[in-house]
Amino acid sequence: MNWDRIEGNWHQLRGRAKQRWARLTENDLDRIQGRREELEGFLQEAYGLAVDDVKRQVDKFCKDLDDNGVKV
Repeated sequence: MNWDRIEGNWHQLRGRAKQRWARLTENDLDRIQGRREELEGFLQEAYGLAVDDVKRQVDKFCKDLDDNGVKV
């Protein structure tokens, strides 16, 4: 899935992000507003992950959306 589509449809996809990364608060999700860089920063902070690990997780999130046929 193209990240521009995720950003443009963040309100529909934020629930899936919350399921994947439960430590993100509703306030965090509001501030992220679908921006990949923001999401990665919040994940690094919330989970104490390295940059490469965060990028892999976000890439997998995108792939899983495609694999599950999520249409946005």
